Amino acid sequence: MTGAVTHDPPPAASGRQGRPLIVTEDTQLLDDLLRLCAAAGATPEVRHSFPPGRGSWESAPLVLVGDDAARRVRGATRRRGVVLVGRDQDDSGVWRRAVEIGADHVLVLPDGEQWLVDRIADVAEGVGRPALTVGVIGGRGGAGASTLACALAVTSAREGLRTLLVDADPLGGGLDVLLGGETAQGLRWPAFAASRGRVGGGALEESLPELHALRVLSWDRGDRVAVPPQAVRAVLAAARRRGGTVVVDLPRRVDDGVAEVLAQLDVGLLVVPAELRAVAAAGRVASAVGMVLKDVRVAVRGPYAPGLDDREVARLLGLPLVGEVPVEPVLLRPDGGRTPPGAAARGPLARFCKEFWERALTEVGSG
Repeated sequence: MTGAVTHDPPPAASGRQGRPLIVTEDTQLLDDLLRLCAAAGATPEVRHSFPPGRGSWESAPLVLVGDDAARRVRGATRRRGVVLVGRDQDDSGVWRRAVEIGADHVLVLPDGEQWLVDRIADVAEGVGRPALTVGVIGGRGGAGASTLACALAVTSAREGLRTLLVDADPLGGGLDVLLGGETAQGLRWPAFAASRGRVGGGALEESLPELHALRVLSWDRGDRVAVPPQAVRAVLAAARRRGGTVVVDLPRRVDDGVAEVLAQLDVGLLVVPAELRAVAAAGRVASAVGMVLKDVRVAVRGPYAPGLDDREVARLLGLPLVGEVPVEPVLLRPDGGRTPPGAAARGPLARFCKEFWERALTEVGSG
């Protein structure tokens, strides 16, 4: 059982990283808390009495107070990130004691073990603001969604942001190929098919190929064309905990795995060629995606059919307009096939992507 006493975010939300503090004299409870810390990859500071040591109470990113120690810490400085941990499911007085010490949460073992492991692991990773996560999907086949997704990721990395590009389309041929890194060392999606529960964000990042200053999670050229939805959920959640930006190239179908991705997106970009048939197809895609993702916007590609422009396409779809996706001339040259989209910093596509990130990051910062 877990329960919230207050709604303040924990200190880890500001990116503070350090050792969790355990305050208890209950040896059995201490053994359990040490086991959970080990499972989360954290080495705690342990104190059997209060005060726990100079500065420890104030500086620890997370404080786990055994119910046996609640009375002793009543006079401690009020702070966020305090969890009162007990064992008695039927003890209603635990809530009163939690309020007395200013705890954010009450946790009763063993029911709350997974929640606590996740919380401790957040501290160990120094979790701050989650990554701004953007999905790109084509309104029809060949709309250029993969090109835009790569360009967004390349531009984000060039701006100095921690960036992960995720290929969620197993039939797309691999974004690592589009970036010219199909032989780069690192794991691809099939390696994560067995992932369950929590995936370490740092371990995930270090295991992936690094191309053009960003990390890429792509498909390989093997036979596997799907991973279980729970694995998709765990991997993307780990990627988001690292902060920065995550860009996901989405397929046009919405299956269980894609629904897991959509549930973690901040915004979706629907790439629509400016032709009536593409607009009609995009309407069906938008309807399916919109059942899970509420913030879907339109990026329009020319050339324009008679009577259409970018605003008219957005109006027909009933979605906000991001703008017109420009053509990158270098990508049209015979020798441009190995040039990553958005690699030309002064090119029109890179400028479009930079402006998008500036607006999107401003929206997040003011939210």
